[in-house]
Amino acid sequence: MDLYTRKSYLKWYLAAGAVFIIIISMFYTRYLADQLTEREEQQAKLWAEAQRALNKVELDTFQFFHCDLTMPVKVLELNNTIPVVLVNSSGQIEDALNVPGSEGKTVDTARVRQELNRMFREGVDSVDASIPPEIYKKVYYSRSKLLGQLWWYPFVQLGLIAAFIAFGYIGFSTARRAEQNKVWLGMAKETAHQLGTPITAILGWIETLKAVNEERADTLEMLDELRNDVTRLELVADRFSKIGATPELRTVNFYEELESCRAYMQRRSPRKVEFDFPTPGDNPPLMADLNGPLFDWVIENLLRNAIDAMEGGVGKITATVYEEGRYACVDVSDTGKGIPPGKFKTIFKPGFSTKTRGWGLGLSLAKRIIEEYHGGRIYVKRSEPGKGTTFTVKVPKMR
Repeated sequence: MDLYTRKSYLKWYLAAGAVFIIIISMFYTRYLADQLTEREEQQAKLWAEAQRALNKVELDTFQFFHCDLTMPVKVLELNNTIPVVLVNSSGQIEDALNVPGSEGKTVDTARVRQELNRMFREGVDSVDASIPPEIYKKVYYSRSKLLGQLWWYPFVQLGLIAAFIAFGYIGFSTARRAEQNKVWLGMAKETAHQLGTPITAILGWIETLKAVNEERADTLEMLDELRNDVTRLELVADRFSKIGATPELRTVNFYEELESCRAYMQRRSPRKVEFDFPTPGDNPPLMADLNGPLFDWVIENLLRNAIDAMEGGVGKITATVYEEGRYACVDVSDTGKGIPPGKFKTIFKPGFSTKTRGWGLGLSLAKRIIEEYHGGRIYVKRSEPGKGTTFTVKVPKMR
């Protein structure tokens, strides 16, 4: 199992864990809300009972002068959270508590009526406070602010957790990306440095062999071709040395740059691989701002991957050049084994590779060269397993 498959599984595990936490939090909050709702219902009934007790005293003159009213009054005063409205049989508001309009010594019935209508719209409960047959009254009540806030608590909690995870992920990703960039930069610089010594030595040996084989044309031809390959090694070392530095862009003919990449790769490809590239002389010049060595590296990497994707070394590689706004574009298509749809973005990540050999850095560096150094884009335009892949490369035209 490769690194990115493990990361994909890890994301699913984290998502499943998050869903589990949400479910547990929702159920526990619902449990607490039910408990608080039951408690508020009991308090509302107790408040209605206190009102009923006071109404009984009002009907009985003897009880009015001899009954202890401390407890009912205390019950009425202790309710400082539950919104309650006392309404008589005529629909008139006699008393209210913990609702707009009940703050002063006298109840503002107009404001309380508006609040009661809102309570009816949102859902309201009631308790009978009547003393049949003399008095008919009803207490309407709704949930307290605390209960309402408790319903929103899991969402606020999850929002804060999500924000914390998001900021943490962004911070760690930025730090890890910076660390990776330093590693790739250091490796590229060291590679360029290590290539320098053997390249210089090989050049010396080539000149020595030429000197002792001046009369052998076949040997000189082989040495010339070997010299071309060493020149290519010098170019590779130069490319590595430019990683991390701001490259110098020059205005070049887009068709000619692609043709030089084709010519080099076709000579080193299986004979059964067919190349179909536009001929520079058959097309009007398309000028673009490029760093030649780095851009060639990108195209050669795409061509090399296309050749590796062709089973048995048989297939066709096609380049289609066109303009799109301010960009010069090329679609590099092959008839290889294709890329699964879920891997279109993953293939550009460092370390990802579908091959048994290689470090999986080619497309990652290609993306960096095109997007960071040239201000362009590179992506998989389309791909179908068993039928081939098309990569699109866009770079700015001449400014």
